[in-house]
Amino acid sequence: MPVQEWMSKDLITIDEDTSIMKASKVMKQNNIQHLPVMKKGRLVGMVSDRDLKEATPSKATTLDIHEMYYLLDKIEVKSLMSKTLITIAPENTVEKAAAVMLKHHISALAVVDANGALAGIITKGDIFRAFVSISGIYQGALAMGVELPDEAGYIKQVTDVIRAHGGRIASVMTRYEGAPEGFKHVYIRAKHIKDEKDLRKDLESKHKILYFFNEKVD
Repeated sequence: MPVQEWMSKDLITIDEDTSIMKASKVMKQNNIQHLPVMKKGRLVGMVSDRDLKEATPSKATTLDIHEMYYLLDKIEVKSLMSKTLITIAPENTVEKAAAVMLKHHISALAVVDANGALAGIITKGDIFRAFVSISGIYQGALAMGVELPDEAGYIKQVTDVIRAHGGRIASVMTRYEGAPEGFKHVYIRAKHIKDEKDLRKDLESKHKILYFFNEKVD
């Protein structure tokens, strides 16, 4: 799924000369945790609520309240943001966005188009929403994991068995990590099964079942 389908497009931005006090207020007023930082209309960085908290004097400081507020009103966000701006393109996938976030230990990415213009922002919350959507959990309560040979036709064999029991497929995902050499783990969600016990028995006669249970989101 492309990033542009999940990113936030109605963005609130700040200028690089904005004070960390004002940036903090903007975040609180808009209930957000990340702010793209602009310079003359171009994206130059990103600051998070964590960046602002780390830059704020601790309660152990010897500064009085007036001195602290004065200091926070003088420090500009450009002094906090990373010198290396990590971005992603709108047409890149959500999976790539998640991988980039994991690699760089960040929780949001600015989305920049081919012309270098800021198009949106995608956060870890957006990634969670995308994962839940493609998992099929809202469409198929029956979840199962099957270990299959990494060869053509085996997934179809399993889905054909599910359909033979009256089921409809809500999602199919595969994973190679943790699977033996020459095999893969396939995770399926299905609905409308006539008899789940019969389906499990049928599948177990042909394949290794990793798990098989019914779950719903309250």
